[in-house]
Amino acid sequence: MLTVKILGSGCANCKKLEAVAREAASAAHIEAEFIKVTDMKDILAYDILSTPALVINEKVVSSGRIPSQADVQAWLTA
Repeated sequence: MLTVKILGSGCANCKKLEAVAREAASAAHIEAEFIKVTDMKDILAYDILSTPALVINEKVVSSGRIPSQADVQAWLTA
């Protein structure tokens, strides 16, 4: 099972990123655990310049934007 983390303060963009990631996992029939990381200290542990950010199995795959569902699906299946 994959671990997918959504890094951000909980803003609208963070919620949209989570929705896109959940839809991508569901469409690809991938079982994943989704974790919201809102604590700034925990977010700063990752090498990102802006949020929202998407982390799959501890690898940052996107930050500062909301990727397409197709992009997220490709990252999940890689």
